[in-house]
Order: sequence, then structure tokens, then C-alpha cells
Amino acid sequence: MAGSVRVSRTGEAGAALRPGGPAERPARTGHRRRRRGGSHVFGSVSPLEKVIRYALLLLVLVITIGPFLWQLSTSLKSINEDVYTQTPSFIPEQPTLANYAEVAETIPIWSYAGNSLIVAVMVVTGNVVGATLAGYALARLRFRGIRLVLGLFLASLLLPAEVTIISQFVIVRDLGFVDTLVGVALPGAIAPLNVLLMRAAFQAIPPELDAAAIIDGANAWQRLIHIGLPNVRGMLSVVMIFSFIGAWDDFLWPLLVLTDPDKFTLTVGLQYLNGTFVSNPRLIAAGSMIAFIPILIVFTVLQRYFFKGVDAGAIKG
Repeated sequence: MAGSVRVSRTGEAGAALRPGGPAERPARTGHRRRRRGGSHVFGSVSPLEKVIRYALLLLVLVITIGPFLWQLSTSLKSINEDVYTQTPSFIPEQPTLANYAEVAETIPIWSYAGNSLIVAVMVVTGNVVGATLAGYALARLRFRGIRLVLGLFLASLLLPAEVTIISQFVIVRDLGFVDTLVGVALPGAIAPLNVLLMRAAFQAIPPELDAAAIIDGANAWQRLIHIGLPNVRGMLSVVMIFSFIGAWDDFLWPLLVLTDPDKFTLTVGLQYLNGTFVSNPRLIAAGSMIAFIPILIVFTVLQRYFFKGVDAGAIKG
């Protein structure tokens, strides 16, 4: 009897181990189910849904890129083409670069661009240094009142810029920075949003790295330089791009602070292209395109880091 039981158990085990046995059937069945499920997920889009998706993408593309292409087209149109017709042509009939040359002759655009570049460099430097230090302190250091400081940064995002612009002007005036490029750059030197972005980037770093560095005797500065910064290069490039665009495109604040035409930024100086009695939209469009070139250059240089996020970079000893 014991032998027969032993043989039956052995037979069952062998049947289970044979190809196509009971032990293998659930696995193959599950494999078929996964395969069917995968084909169902990736192959269930109907032609109508595809048409709707591409139509929506095309609509978003027209809304976002359309005004830029229209400005570019207007800047290339000659004086003989009428831009006020009921159905103006999108493609210039006689493309010309004379409008760009006329912009440089009408206003000192390169001087204005230099002033804007100085302001942008100060704002980007302030945000890179200030937002990095503040973000690291809020994310990695423990000190009394950290919740209060974090709450103040969050509360500052709820106020529109127009609400605090009068108090900012009073502070800049009392500091003696009115009608200076420093006064233009000072309010945007450290943006609360950039501080919160850097804080989120530093929080994404595993805390075990800091713990290991502390065991090795690294202080806060060494942890920031060797552990923090290499892992937040993606977010740091985001801060640089946003800071540069904000400083370069700002119009209202430089208009309030600056009174000397020699110190005007590019956005303020372009208003001279729109005269009291004569207004040439071709020159305005050409000036806008010239103002867009530095933004394109900055984004082109930093775009490979822009999409990497907080996981970009490597730890260097």
C-alpha cells in the first residue's frame, strides 16, 4: 500500500512537471491573458478617436505657435504689402529683412538689449544662488521656525504682483536704486516659486545619501556641493530659464523704475516703435522677433537639462 501511494505521488509530480502539465497550464494561461490585455490596451484606439486626438493637438499647436508665426510673417513683409487687408496673406509676397535694419536705425536697440541682458544676468544669478540655498535649507536642514518660513513662501504666491508693486517701489526708492538697473533686478532676484521648486528637487534626493555623508564627516556645505547640486541640475536649469524669461520680458516694473532713456530695457524701449502719429506694425513685429532671439538661445543651451528633472546628474565624490 505504501508503495502504491509513493508511486501515485511520484506520478502526480511527474505529470505536474511534464510540459503541458497542471503546473505549467496556469502560467501559460496567465501569459495569454497578459498578451490579450496588452493588445487590448494598445490596439483599442478607434480611427475616430485618433482623428479627434490629432485635431485637438493641431488646435493647441495653432493657438500656441500661430501668433509667433504671424509676427514672424509680418516682420518679413515689405512696405508695399498691406497688412490691414481683410484677408492678409500669411506668407510674405516679397520677403525682406529691411524692417530689422530699420528697427536698429529707429531706436538704439542694441543698447536696450544690453541693459536687458545685465538685468537678466543679475536676476538669474540671484535666483540660482538664493533659491538653491533657501531650497536646500528648507529641504535638508532643521531649524526653529522652518514651518513659518515655508508658510510665508507659500503665502507670497497667493498675492498678485500688482498688489505688492507699490511697496516694492517704496523699498527700492528708499534704498536709492530708482532709475538704476539694480533697482530693476532687485524684486525678482529671489522668486518664491523658484525656492519651492528647488526645495522639491532637494527633497527628492534619498535621505540615505545625506546620512552616509554625515557619517563620513561631511558638513552642510559639502553635502550641498557634492550630493545636492549634482542631483538637481535639471531643476536648476528650469529655474534659470524661468528667471531669464521673466527678467527679459518684464515691462511694467522697468517702466515704473526707469526714467533715463539710456537705461531703458528692451521691452520698454520697443514702445518707441509705436509712435504717436505713425505706427508701422512691421517694425513692431521685427522688434519682437529680435527680443525673442536671446530666449531661444538660452532655451536651446539648457533644454537637454530642462527635461531631465530632479533625477539628472550623478554623485561625485
